[in-house]
Amino acid sequence: MIKAGIVGGAGYTAGELIRILLNHPQVALDFVYSTSNAGNKLYAVHADLLGDTEQDFTDTINKDVDVLFLCLGHGNSTSFLQNNTFSDSTKIIDLSNDFRLNADMVFEGKEFVYGMPEVRREEIKKANYIANPGCFATCIQFALLPLAKAKKLGNDIHINATTGATGAGVSPTSTSHFPWRDNNFSVYKPFTHQHLGEIGETLEGLQGEKVGELFFIPNRGNFSRGIFASVYTKYEGTIEEAKEIFTRFYAEAPFVHITDAPVNMKQVVNTNKCAISLIKHGDNLLIYSAIDNLLKGASGQAVQNMNLMFGFEETEGLHLKGTGF
Repeated sequence: MIKAGIVGGAGYTAGELIRILLNHPQVALDFVYSTSNAGNKLYAVHADLLGDTEQDFTDTINKDVDVLFLCLGHGNSTSFLQNNTFSDSTKIIDLSNDFRLNADMVFEGKEFVYGMPEVRREEIKKANYIANPGCFATCIQFALLPLAKAKKLGNDIHINATTGATGAGVSPTSTSHFPWRDNNFSVYKPFTHQHLGEIGETLEGLQGEKVGELFFIPNRGNFSRGIFASVYTKYEGTIEEAKEIFTRFYAEAPFVHITDAPVNMKQVVNTNKCAISLIKHGDNLLIYSAIDNLLKGASGQAVQNMNLMFGFEETEGLHLKGTGF
């Protein structure tokens, strides 16, 4: 049994992480740190935890926990680690974007590994510090990783992906509150989204050479959670060859599923799954990819990384049930 701590416990990803860890057979949740909620019950913020725990938020930290999850806003993990020290044996999993890019992966002697098990499983097993991938980056990379491995991403790559309101975080903004988001649809950060950097680095590392230009249009959807990505690029092979490439690449990936049926988000919401389907149209290959942004795109993937780091079964604690219909 290992002891886990969470810093930044009031957000959506932290809520999902708490829910998973409370039910994980190998983990004791030691503390959930939130200065603004210290002394309040966890279920006072995360209402779905009512009846599951009587634990309180705290403003003190146990520096000797076995694993620490940082669920802080982007840019805040760096300052937190500068101001707080932990045991040399404490493993850290950061869910912000502070350490995802190659230039940022070494911080004050800590070497972070990009935590995507489908491409870095063996590195993760040996790592002490993990940079958890972004949600859009996870969904989009799953649509492209097999093609990069097969060295078939030399042409331009067109991406259209839509995320739910929880992707914007728990603090209300002008584009996330209900009256604006409901019955609405919008584009934001076209061609410039912050996840493009990590996507490009991973794909080029896997392909061993520069990939085609990434044209990414991110959208806001009028639903709470989930990401649906449509990705297409030039592809000379047959659809059967493409499916074989994908099936072979994900043969050892317990949460990634290739299907001949059309993909939809209800297949994956409230689970740690990614669902993928392929269509060949002329000389283009179209790939659909869907995940839950809070689970496979954040907290579920973080626990998957933790499992690998501590030698647990990779799927331990992550047999989460979807919503169905």
